[in-house]
Amino acid sequence: MKLEGKVAIVTGAGQGIGRAIALLSSQEGARVAIVDRNHETGTETLSLLEQAGGQGLFLAADVADPLAIRETVKEVLQKWGQIDILINNAGFDRPAGIFKIKEEDWDAVLGVHLRAAVLFIREVLPAMRERNHGRIVNISSIYGKVGGKGEIAYATAKAGLLGLTKSVAKEVGRFGVCVNAVLPGLTDTPTIRAMMADKYRQEILSQTPLGRMARPEEIARAAVFLASDEASYITGAGLEVSGGWEM
Repeated sequence: MKLEGKVAIVTGAGQGIGRAIALLSSQEGARVAIVDRNHETGTETLSLLEQAGGQGLFLAADVADPLAIRETVKEVLQKWGQIDILINNAGFDRPAGIFKIKEEDWDAVLGVHLRAAVLFIREVLPAMRERNHGRIVNISSIYGKVGGKGEIAYATAKAGLLGLTKSVAKEVGRFGVCVNAVLPGLTDTPTIRAMMADKYRQEILSQTPLGRMARPEEIARAAVFLASDEASYITGAGLEVSGGWEM
């Protein structure tokens, strides 16, 4: 029960890595606010969490909307009176290279991955400062470290999360708040299965020493570790969970 007594917000928790983080956080004792714009998948995550005996709350919100972010944090505080953990996981992709990326796609990807993370952090920090304790975990990507051909917006957004992680960590450490990032490699999520052609998956796996995709639960374990007091002297770090891809 690493997170017993804690309240966590997990964005993009309707499926994939976000769902795995929400469920594991609950198993470790946290009360979990599940944030997702997809009502069907978000309520499904909440149902799974409650079936396992956890306490949760589903909040349908588009994290591209600053007002929705403020209202989400307000609702969590009204229900539970505290916020101890923020997992910035929400994201999506618009694959394109530098010559083909549309401005609206660039803005949308950076808005969900990066601007939303900034706004969520700003909204939760007062509650964390009040308790002199907090854990913020940003879900970046190995692409944020090495870039990706045809992934100009996604890789830039994920790299931005690394800069955000280190910058905020330097500002808020004196308030007892640790800020870290997880850098997943190729992970077996519904989005990857639906969007990535097999030949591209195989190309990445050929460069991955462990020779397989990660399971969402494997990424979740890293995020929950960083959200726990077991990581009490870790801040500003980027934990790679990539099977060795691009080490």
